Amino acid sequence: MEPEVKQDAGASEYNAENVNVTISTDDSGTLANYSSTDASSEQWRQIGEKISEFLSDLPDYLTDFFGEYKRPIVTVGLIFGAIVAVKLLLAVLDAINDIPLLSPLFELVGMGYTAWFVYRYLWKASNRQELGRDFNVLKEQVLGKFD
Repeated sequence: MEPEVKQDAGASEYNAENVNVTISTDDSGTLANYSSTDASSEQWRQIGEKISEFLSDLPDYLTDFFGEYKRPIVTVGLIFGAIVAVKLLLAVLDAINDIPLLSPLFELVGMGYTAWFVYRYLWKASNRQELGRDFNVLKEQVLGKFD
């Protein structure tokens, strides 16, 4: 079944110029039949079936998982979103802070607002009571009224 390679009798050394190669196809055989019951192909077929079954049931698994763990997933998502928002805010503030005249201007505005807030709400006792009432009204609006 193997092809025969014949070399000229006159070529005593291996030279590319002196080599003649003859391929004989007289005893050509038939191709071996491929057996589909081979153990490795059967294992691959079973693995493929399991993967296909898992992928077809994946929406049901995800629905059950999300239904069971909805609250923790939402909590983790909110925490992740808050972290991203804080990092984005800090990046924007850092970029604004790099502008030469804006940083001292923002510091002056902040100090001015702090001075106004102290004068308006914290200097006198009556104003502190007004701030407490305003804070309680805001708390009731946000959280609801407690009995």
